Amino acid sequence: MSRDLLYELIEALTILPGVGKKSAQRMALFLLDKNKDGALHLAQTLEECLDSIQRCEVCRQLTSEPVCRICSDESRDAYSLCVVESPSDVLAIESTGGFKGRYFVLMGRLSPIDGVSPDDLGIPDLLRHIQGAKIEEVILATSSTVEGDATASFINDHLESVKVSRISYGIPIGGELEYVDGNTIARAIQGRIVI
Repeated sequence: MSRDLLYELIEALTILPGVGKKSAQRMALFLLDKNKDGALHLAQTLEECLDSIQRCEVCRQLTSEPVCRICSDESRDAYSLCVVESPSDVLAIESTGGFKGRYFVLMGRLSPIDGVSPDDLGIPDLLRHIQGAKIEEVILATSSTVEGDATASFINDHLESVKVSRISYGIPIGGELEYVDGNTIARAIQGRIVI
């Protein structure tokens, strides 16, 4: 029986987050019928990325260089370190332009049930980096899940002589309290600031 490459392409596209069969079908047909040059560029770029992208030697962010552009940027605050769970967290924070320090990417969060330990997340490397780089403030920007909170607590418990803060979670700008869930409101109350 011969292979049907169209169906293989559609199936391959469904591995992307949020892409179901219908969306994958539309993408495949668009690339093959309407934008073959774009499809070729996408395939070449993806192949090059798979061959060249690795973790930064300093922060573990994904990069095509041994040291990423953030870690090699001398204008950034070298004494402020934001600890995040994933490369997408770095991109989200960077898109705001509100943080000028450096990062450490855990590539996950502690989860004993799933067998994810501190060593799996590079936490010993993080602790050595904080000491060696003379970091003055560590900002824990892990998710507000049980695992994210446990990861932040674990890191905090192993830090000494450094200011440690946790990003606040709460009511979104323009949000109305009556439409916000109870856990978010509780977090907002706990993370309140003096004005």
